[in-house]
Amino acid sequence: MSTKTYVPRLATKYKNDVVPALVKKFSYKTVMQAPKLEKICLNRGVNGAASDKKLVDIALDELTTISGQKAVATLSKKDISNFKLRKSMPIGARVTLRGDKMFEFLDRLISVALPRVRDFKGINDKSFDGRGNYTLGVTEQIIFPEIDIDKVNKITGLDITFVTTANSDEEAYELLRELGMPFKNAKNN
Repeated sequence: MSTKTYVPRLATKYKNDVVPALVKKFSYKTVMQAPKLEKICLNRGVNGAASDKKLVDIALDELTTISGQKAVATLSKKDISNFKLRKSMPIGARVTLRGDKMFEFLDRLISVALPRVRDFKGINDKSFDGRGNYTLGVTEQIIFPEIDIDKVNKITGLDITFVTTANSDEEAYELLRELGMPFKNAKNN
């Protein structure tokens, strides 16, 4: 009989601090109406993957190291002769995080990785999609401490998408801000 005792720090913060703050701000009738973070998707396109298969393997390894979960290759959907691309060729890597791994990754992103970005002044608050999801582009994978800088042969970026249950961008913004995302011009109301 195994009992689960470990709970990520941000999961506890969400339950104890974020939900009550959101309920108060948006006047929800119940705590169940408060938006929550559903999943975090990491996605990375690989430039030159059509000509060199090793590049996709490197991207998969790095994404697996960063996320702590096995990454899968993304495949091309159609033939494009100008790019020497055939249908179903691996051209990128992606991984979807949920639950404890999601909160762990978010914690590492906020407290360790983002502060390592050169000239960091906060993340853009305009990257919401209109449905309560937020996408953050990272230009260098070396901001993550899990990546050994000496073994990196090419600096590439990745996209991180935060999928929430929020109905509006404003609710999603407040959710992510309460969780600790360092937005550039945080609107404190």
